Amino acid sequence: MREYKKEYGIMQSVVHKVKCNMCGKELKIENGIVKEGCVHLDIPFEYFTNKDGEKHQIDLCENCYDSWVAQFKIPVTKEDMNELL
Repeated sequence: MREYKKEYGIMQSVVHKVKCNMCGKELKIENGIVKEGCVHLDIPFEYFTNKDGEKHQIDLCENCYDSWVAQFKIPVTKEDMNELL
């Protein structure tokens, strides 16, 4: 769950607070940047679902993400990244 705030002199909102939707842990934020492991999902549901026209947003801390994907019948595909942006 993300909370945003407008900062003086900045035309857009900045991330102010992030809490894990699963465990409720508040994640560390510095200058609008999440400074620890976090998975942010922004899911638009379109046609052919029971959620047509809804958009869901979810934030998971790294521990909750690991617990979640451990339940998958098909494992997550992992790939090493050469450069981190």
